[in-house]
Amino acid sequence: QVQLVESGGGLVQAGGSLRLSCAASGRSFGSYGLGWFRQGSGKEREFVAAIGTTWSGGITNYADFVKGRFTVSRDNAKEIMYLQMNSLNPDDTGVYYCAASGQFEGAVKMLWQFNYWGKGTQVIVSS
Repeated sequence: QVQLVESGGGLVQAGGSLRLSCAASGRSFGSYGLGWFRQGSGKEREFVAAIGTTWSGGITNYADFVKGRFTVSRDNAKEIMYLQMNSLNPDDTGVYYCAASGQFEGAVKMLWQFNYWGKGTQVIVSS
């Protein structure tokens, strides 16, 4: 089992950057596929980015609306996953959640594929 805690959210102007962190505690961090999701006000939770385990080659996967702007990475030694977010726009506003999959080692993107979730960190992008 793994516990996840997000940090790094905040208020930023359009065009700015933020780096989110997801700190994990528990067993075998390196064996979990990891992902970032977000949920805007009144919207469903949606996939943002994912990264597979080292054994999967650290494969990454991104939603089309963040390609070229966001970068997901992981540091297995520190048990932290990061989401570097650049060129932010107001549509990126929402609560960002990190998630871990105990079953899938690849960069999966479906909600049901993740069985551990953090409580989220708020990102607000002003215009």
